[in-house]
Amino acid sequence: MSQQLRAIDSVRDPSAGGSNVTAASVDPSARLFPTLHLTLQAKMLLAFFVLILIMGVPYLFLAVPVFQYQAEYDRIIDNITTANSINGYIKPAIDAEMWDVVAGKEDFYTADQYAILDEVDQKLAAMRASATSQRGRVKLRVIQNTMNTLRHDVDRVGVQLSTNTTFDDNMVLMERIRDVSALVEANIQDYMLFEVNRTGQEYRTLQAGVRQWLIVSSFSMVIAVIFSVVAAWRISRGIYLPIKKLHNITTTIARADLEPLVTADNVDEIAELGMSFNIMVGKVRELLDAKIKEQENLKKAELRALQAQINPHFLYNTLDTIIWMAEANRPAQVVELVRALSRFFRITLSKGKDWITVREEVEHISSYLTIQKIRYRDILDYVIDMEPEALDATILKLTLQPLVENALYHGIKNKRSGGVITVRGRRWGGDRLRVEVSDNGIGMTAEKVAQMLSLIHISEPTRPY
Repeated sequence: MSQQLRAIDSVRDPSAGGSNVTAASVDPSARLFPTLHLTLQAKMLLAFFVLILIMGVPYLFLAVPVFQYQAEYDRIIDNITTANSINGYIKPAIDAEMWDVVAGKEDFYTADQYAILDEVDQKLAAMRASATSQRGRVKLRVIQNTMNTLRHDVDRVGVQLSTNTTFDDNMVLMERIRDVSALVEANIQDYMLFEVNRTGQEYRTLQAGVRQWLIVSSFSMVIAVIFSVVAAWRISRGIYLPIKKLHNITTTIARADLEPLVTADNVDEIAELGMSFNIMVGKVRELLDAKIKEQENLKKAELRALQAQINPHFLYNTLDTIIWMAEANRPAQVVELVRALSRFFRITLSKGKDWITVREEVEHISSYLTIQKIRYRDILDYVIDMEPEALDATILKLTLQPLVENALYHGIKNKRSGGVITVRGRRWGGDRLRVEVSDNGIGMTAEKVAQMLSLIHISEPTRPY
């Protein structure tokens, strides 16, 4: 075996007509990493990691600014939408509500003027929270200050109404409210114009970033494709050439030449496979020598197993019964008995199979019980109850016959007054089969049953069949 593990310089190529071909070759994939001695798995992982770096790093550095521009653009659009919902709403709403109050159509304390002001204040607060520029925040602060002035004037209306101020004085204050609400809308329109201009700037910035991203991404894609092609070609050749060499050697071995060995030029998995192949060649030579002896022993073992399956006493007793019936001129029973005995041994042999169908096993015990019923016709009867779905299942050959035989000899026969052996089979739990062999013979004591169960380590099933 030590000679098998030693690398050689050349092997015979079966396609070369006995000429020698060099078995050693340099792994081309090693040129990709000239200073590294790596396994195939490590080379593939390293190539994959480099490819991820080439593809991922540019995207990472370029995607973050683009996402930031996109988020800022979205916030600006949201603020413009909110400002647009205020514009055209605050002035007509607050003017109409306060006119109804001053004209006496509504009570100051039950009117909706403060609800209108609170709604606008909430929207302004949300806009200030999402504002992205200092100038925009200043404009929003101006709008909020104007809203505070508007709220102060609304409060003054309530004070004047409570002090029974004249209608003319209230109208003067009403005109001021209209002027302030108009100023609020003007400030909001100025803010919207400012944000629209910023939207254009952000959109141009975003477009420039996207263009830069596309250029760098395209360049990275080209580099990644070139690297992938080179790495795939190098690594594939590093796999193909050693396997081709191994194929040539195995072809030589297939022609009954067990001498060629695989050289070890690399340190990867294929080199380890080659060394294992060398060991395997030696093992094959040993196994070929042991195979003939094993076959002879197997035939002897099969013969001994066949002999052990046949109960000599059962065969002798059955033949004696056949002779007795023939002498008694009972040909019909002789034919029945011989037919049952033929079926019994046909299934016993089963062409050497260890697993047979439940249908065949049922036929086997039926033949056995037919023979025994002829011998013990006064004391033996039997019932076989198998579900049709269970007949096509497979079972280990001669599983039930020993159980039936025990029921006969240890249960029914000792009773002397006749009994019934019952064999029942059901599908249980989908892919399981439950078969019971029972008799109404002399039975056993509870202590004996417990002792037997403890010896064979079984437990009662948790569900009925």
